[in-house]
Amino acid sequence: MRVLGELTPERFLADYWQRRPLLVRGSLMDYVPPLSADELAGLALDEDVESRLVTTGDSAQPWQVRFGPFVSEDFAQLPDRDWTLLVQAVDLWCPEVAELYAQFDFLPRWRTDDIMVSYAAPGGGVGPHFDQYDVFLLQVEGHRRWQIGDVCDASTPLLSGTELQIIDNFKPTEDWLLGPGDMLYLPPGIGHWGVAEDACMTFSIGFRSPLLSDMLADLAVELSAQGLDRHYRDPTLRPAMAQTQIDPVFVAHAKSQLLKLLDHDELVADWFARYMTAPKYADLLEVSGERRRANVMGRVYLNGEPLARGQGEP
Repeated sequence: MRVLGELTPERFLADYWQRRPLLVRGSLMDYVPPLSADELAGLALDEDVESRLVTTGDSAQPWQVRFGPFVSEDFAQLPDRDWTLLVQAVDLWCPEVAELYAQFDFLPRWRTDDIMVSYAAPGGGVGPHFDQYDVFLLQVEGHRRWQIGDVCDASTPLLSGTELQIIDNFKPTEDWLLGPGDMLYLPPGIGHWGVAEDACMTFSIGFRSPLLSDMLADLAVELSAQGLDRHYRDPTLRPAMAQTQIDPVFVAHAKSQLLKLLDHDELVADWFARYMTAPKYADLLEVSGERRRANVMGRVYLNGEPLARGQGEP
């Protein structure tokens, strides 16, 4: 099976990755989902599993969301249409789902976040929205219509009256109907809206995209812990600088001092490996079996921690 169809990984990474959407017809035509809709609902009953139930309401209450864990009666009371069940990190609870990662071996494994599985009744969807991470949307059962819009950001107007981040006045530029085996790749920030044409199941293979400000804050803690933090110092001063207005020299000097903190290549590499391999659910490692692994500068990292040099993965 070639997940990108006729497109080579090199061409995909050069022309599409984090740049523009890609529709692949017949990506994984022979793929059989390893769990049923009932089994997915069963996972959503577990308190350790992150799940959501989104219903499409009317104009007064559009796209309402409830969070799991659920009970069986919650599903028994659902209508025949206009709802979606979403379960995060199904790859942690169903090893057969995790086998899908092998199809994306042209991307670093440590960049992945999880595989979310959604089951939708006819008309079900989570509304027009955008994500800030890369995602491959694999249609495994039924049919879902995807409308693709423009690039969005923090200034994009959102709909009020719902907890979900719904794009207000969404205007699609593409309209694609996906059937079993079809796949859609979406880079960060692209507006999209998927609606089930019939009962359908979609696998979302998502990739980590932490905020740079969060990464800086975490790195600052690490620098301080290693005794590498420094106090601000002035540039060479002149009497003319003694005024309320901040001379640009101060700004440039402050930036230079901050950047100098990064002149510790081995430490930054060690921090980055630990940061990017940190488990998604650290408090559930014993039950989930989550294993995030990477190598950097000859050292192996597992679930956010370096292994002793020469030590293999336990």
